[in-house]
Amino acid sequence: MIKGNVHKYGDNIDTDVIIPARYCTAFTEKELAPHALEDLDANFVKNVRKGDIIVAGRNFGCGSSRENAPIAIKGAGVSCVVAKSFARIFYRNSINIGLPILEIDAAVDEAENGDELEIDLTKGNIKNISKNKTYHVPPFPEMIQEIINLGGMVEFAKRRIEQKKLQQV
Repeated sequence: MIKGNVHKYGDNIDTDVIIPARYCTAFTEKELAPHALEDLDANFVKNVRKGDIIVAGRNFGCGSSRENAPIAIKGAGVSCVVAKSFARIFYRNSINIGLPILEIDAAVDEAENGDELEIDLTKGNIKNISKNKTYHVPPFPEMIQEIINLGGMVEFAKRRIEQKKLQQV
């Protein structure tokens, strides 16, 4: 279960504003997080709290394929991104690092900065507690849910390798 406050942005939020190129020599959450969204919202890092949720319009994560962008967002404490649509490479990079991202127009249209959301990834439910409204998205397939639960593709692969080793014994 994910629960946090909304930080809402518009359409076409590209990877250059998610994490400016001048910081892309870094690859860890600790190094990138202090600069997340700083060219779009100078107060984002000051205001975001662990578990908060970014809500955005269409084409979130467009631009370059830099993997640093979802790492910066996750490192800043964001637990989920809900948008009308995502650039495909950003979508995949997010899943690869264990950052859940959900596409749903109605929840985006009706959410406002500061609203409190509660998200149940296993059921695909998004509840806007502030507005007492619930939305539904198709839940992730089991394997993607496992990748997210394990914190990303690296841990997922490690687990799979260990399972194969145990099967061979």
